[in-house]
Amino acid sequence: MTDQTSSSCGRFAPSPTGPLHFGSLVAALGSCLEARARGGRWLVRMEDVDQPRCKPAHAKAILATLDAFGFAWDGAVMVQSARSERYREIFEQLKVLGAVYPCGCTRSELAGAPLGSDGAPVYPGTCRTGLARGRSARAWRLRLEGDVAFDDLVQGRQHQHLPHEVGDCVLWRADGLFAYQLAVVVDDADQGVDHVVRGADLIHSTARQIYLQRLLGLPTPQYAHLPVAVDATGAKLSKQTLAAPLDVRNPVPALFAAAAFLGQNPPPALRRLACTDFWRWAQVHWNLNQVPRCSSQPVKENV
Repeated sequence: MTDQTSSSCGRFAPSPTGPLHFGSLVAALGSCLEARARGGRWLVRMEDVDQPRCKPAHAKAILATLDAFGFAWDGAVMVQSARSERYREIFEQLKVLGAVYPCGCTRSELAGAPLGSDGAPVYPGTCRTGLARGRSARAWRLRLEGDVAFDDLVQGRQHQHLPHEVGDCVLWRADGLFAYQLAVVVDDADQGVDHVVRGADLIHSTARQIYLQRLLGLPTPQYAHLPVAVDATGAKLSKQTLAAPLDVRNPVPALFAAAAFLGQNPPPALRRLACTDFWRWAQVHWNLNQVPRCSSQPVKENV
């Protein structure tokens, strides 16, 4: 952990549903190096708002892995599961604004809806004008209106027509938990995060997050969405696809591969040096402009 202070701030926000893998390392490395290149702080946040899928043991293991790989973060680790009252405070503001409404639709009822840009069903607005007779609220949705465009520092100009490509999204879930889209917006604002470097699999969430930021009068960070690491079949490396966990006993090969994946062209001799040598080289040579302008790419070597 470091004591560095700066007005600039980035973050890495894993979900503690399992061990870190190579895809996680790519996001962590890119976000950390970009924050340090800006002379800024780099935070770690545990996105365990989906509490049924998250375990404290996984959170502990993630922090141990980051430490073994030479990552140094600033300040205390924010934990979403401890922030329900803060999310409720913001949710109540949205209710006063008339920006959210109760929804009684089930997943099975939405299964036939057209799919949006993120692969999820686009909500057809069934409950927008009120719950049908005999229906009770299962969740609360955010009214999404109009278009949002932004310039991504890696992927370029992005544009999304929210009603047609996303549909009103859930902010308060049927199981009584607040949804990721609300939590991430509140957390980034409260922590002063002004640049978000993360995987391109989350780029389709960005427009609705910007919409929510504007609605609440919160600042919008700069965004940079890194290519997602995929296997030989094109499947994203993830806990669900049983991606191999990172080897904490020998971190340099994976760090080297992650830097190469991000287009940084690390010298081959770096493979044989210590972890501190890798970080010394990486912080001097990091260049976001060298990151490949694609949404995904295969991992070229075993890590």
